[in-house]
Amino acid sequence: MNFDLNDEQRMVRDSVERLMADAYDFESRRRFQRQPAGYSTDIWSNFAELGLLGLPVPEEYGGFGGGPAETMIIMETLGRALSLEPYFAGIVLPAALLRHAGNQAVPAEIFPAMATGELLLGVAHGEPQARYDLHDVATNARQDGDGYVLNGCKSLVLHGEAADRLLVSARIAGERASADGIGLFLVDAKADGIVRKGGRMPDGMRVAEVRFDDVRVPAHALVSASAAPTIDAAFDEALAAICAEAIGVMDEALRMTVEYLKDRKQFGVPLGSFQALQHRAADMYIALEQARSMVFFALMNLEEPPATRRDAVFAAKVQINESARVIGEQAVQLHGGIGMTEEYKLGHLFKRLTVIGRMFADTEHCLDHLSRSRGLFNG
Repeated sequence: MNFDLNDEQRMVRDSVERLMADAYDFESRRRFQRQPAGYSTDIWSNFAELGLLGLPVPEEYGGFGGGPAETMIIMETLGRALSLEPYFAGIVLPAALLRHAGNQAVPAEIFPAMATGELLLGVAHGEPQARYDLHDVATNARQDGDGYVLNGCKSLVLHGEAADRLLVSARIAGERASADGIGLFLVDAKADGIVRKGGRMPDGMRVAEVRFDDVRVPAHALVSASAAPTIDAAFDEALAAICAEAIGVMDEALRMTVEYLKDRKQFGVPLGSFQALQHRAADMYIALEQARSMVFFALMNLEEPPATRRDAVFAAKVQINESARVIGEQAVQLHGGIGMTEEYKLGHLFKRLTVIGRMFADTEHCLDHLSRSRGLFNG
C-alpha cells in the first residue's frame, strides 16, 4: 500500500502547518485558553477560510468530501500544535454521525453552516454510568403528540458550552444497554429545559455536563430512529482521528526532547552525548513509529465490516496509549523539573496524551474487547 500523500493532501497539510506556525506559538495558546469559548474564534475563522471546516462535509452540501485520510492529516498537525479549537468535537465527530445517518435525514442548512463556521455542533452521547459502552443510553425520548420529550443527563460533552446545536442520543425503546431503540436527535442547544454546566479537563479542553429536563423537540429533529450502527461507525472514525492527533502530540514531545538533549549541557558537554540518553531517545522514536503504523492500520480498515473495523481501531488505541505512556514519561524525565511546569509546552503535551488515553476507550477496555472478539476470553 502506498502511504505517500498525494498533491491535494500535501496542500492541506502544508496549509494547516503554516497557519499553526504563524499564529499558534505556546504563549498564544495560553492566551486563547483564557478566552470565553476556551479557544480562539479568530483561528476558527481562519480554519473556515482555508476550507478545513468543510473538508469532511459532502460535496453536494458545499464541502470538499474529504475522507478519513485527510482528517487524520489535519488532526496530526493540530495535535503537534496542541490546538484548542473544536475541530474534532465540532466537525469530525458530528460530521461522521450525520454522514452515517444518511444525508436525506439531515436538514439542508446544517452541512453548509458547519463548513462556513456559522454553526458549531456538539455531540451529547456519553453518560455517567456508561463508561465506554456506546449502547448504554439512559436518556429517554418519549413521544408526545407530533414530537418528543427528552429527559436525561450527558457528561463530558466536548465544547458543549459553545455549541449552537447538539446531536443527542436518547432511548426511544428497549432496555438501557440495548443497541435497539436508540434515537439520534438534532436539538437547539438553547432550547427550554437544557442546562449546561461547563468545566475544563486536565489538558485545558472545555467540556460540559448537559441536562435535559422535559425538553420538547419536533418530530423532524429525529435524525435516526435506529442510530446504533451510525454511532458505532462514527465513533470508530472518531477514535482513529484521536489516535492521529496523538501522533502529532507525541511527535512534538519527541522533537522537544531531542532538541533539549542537544542544547542542555552537563559536565560541560551536551546531554545528548551520553549514550544511555541516546538509547532512551531511540526508544521514544521506536514507540512513535509503532504508533504511527497502527494508525495507518486503523485507517486501512475503516471501510471494512463493523467487527473488523472495531478490532483495528481498538488495536490502534492500545498501541497509541502504550506509546504515549513511554514517550510522555521519558520526555518528562529527560527534561527534569521543567518538563512539568505550566510555563513550558512539554507538560501540556503530556497532559493531552493522558486525556487521549482515556477518551472513548482506555487500554483495559480495548484489550477486553479484543480478547472477546478473538475468542480468547468467553467469561
